[in-house]
Amino acid sequence: MAWDVLVVGGGIAGVSVAAELAARGSVLLAEAEPELARHTTGRSAAIYVPSYGGPLVRALTAASRFPDGVLTPRAMLWVTTDGPSPGRPGARPISVEQAREVCPALRPGAIAAADLDERTADIDAMGLHQHYVRALRAHGGEIRRGAPVTALRRDGAGWRAAVGADEVRAGLVVAAAGAWTDRVAALAGVPPVGLLPLRRTIAIAAGRPVEPDWPLVVDTADRFYFRPESGALLVSPADETPSEPVDAKPDDLDVALAVERVNAVTTLGLRTVRTAWAGLRTFAPDRDPVVGVRDGHPGFAFFAGQGGHGIQLAPALAATGAAIIAGDDPGDGLAAALSPDRFP
Repeated sequence: MAWDVLVVGGGIAGVSVAAELAARGSVLLAEAEPELARHTTGRSAAIYVPSYGGPLVRALTAASRFPDGVLTPRAMLWVTTDGPSPGRPGARPISVEQAREVCPALRPGAIAAADLDERTADIDAMGLHQHYVRALRAHGGEIRRGAPVTALRRDGAGWRAAVGADEVRAGLVVAAAGAWTDRVAALAGVPPVGLLPLRRTIAIAAGRPVEPDWPLVVDTADRFYFRPESGALLVSPADETPSEPVDAKPDDLDVALAVERVNAVTTLGLRTVRTAWAGLRTFAPDRDPVVGVRDGHPGFAFFAGQGGHGIQLAPALAATGAAIIAGDDPGDGLAAALSPDRFP
């Protein structure tokens, strides 16, 4: 069977843009792993933070509309441990005393300034992912798991692709494979954009009792963040360790660093690490998403580089990306801002 579009990658990027494109034509989604969302999507802290990221990321986040039941409100504190707060768009400065009222676990004297953002929320990442899986299937799209794309060659105006043990034909290929996206481009003979996978470590640690309605607390210097999770505390050292595209594993030193840094600013006395994991957050050189077709390489589109923002901006980026990939103009200069041609 010939497909209008072959989407490579079954994380939130792949399923969201595939669902949008399936409303325009036939779509096959291929995922190399035996299950969808095995890597970064399934390991994300998944927070909706309109004040997080650069101007383009913030605009796409603000424009995202989520299905009912996916967002659960949770306030967020941006904190500094030394010096005044640099401020965050949409967040309001509060006193250190007010910050400790919002999060009583903060150690007296540990923070120097704080900003409160009350627009934030926990995101049910897998609930959002399944929303797009259902939408893709409702439009007649097909999903193949355990089906790595190992070859791509031109076939007239389209492609012949080795998908698992099969060969399929497609008019358009969309590389939405996260850390592996540049490798998919190489299979097609398309110049890469220089995507950089960065490992991020998360752990669940326990100590003194944690209240479930405490906010997400993020260090503005990107040294740690934490929030309540399953009766304990989700913690991260906010690490960005360059990595090859791999099934990322947590480093014991990074886990220990997260616990140490959070213990330094709280009175929780975290002692026991219940579990830890890591994922790859993949960024383009300018840290904005990459969407569209490279000049001179028709029929192959990038949909990648969402970094640590992929879930919070998924609805807007998927709709915008589908328009760009289909050759429409989404307006607001987005096609040029997201284009892979901004890189040599």
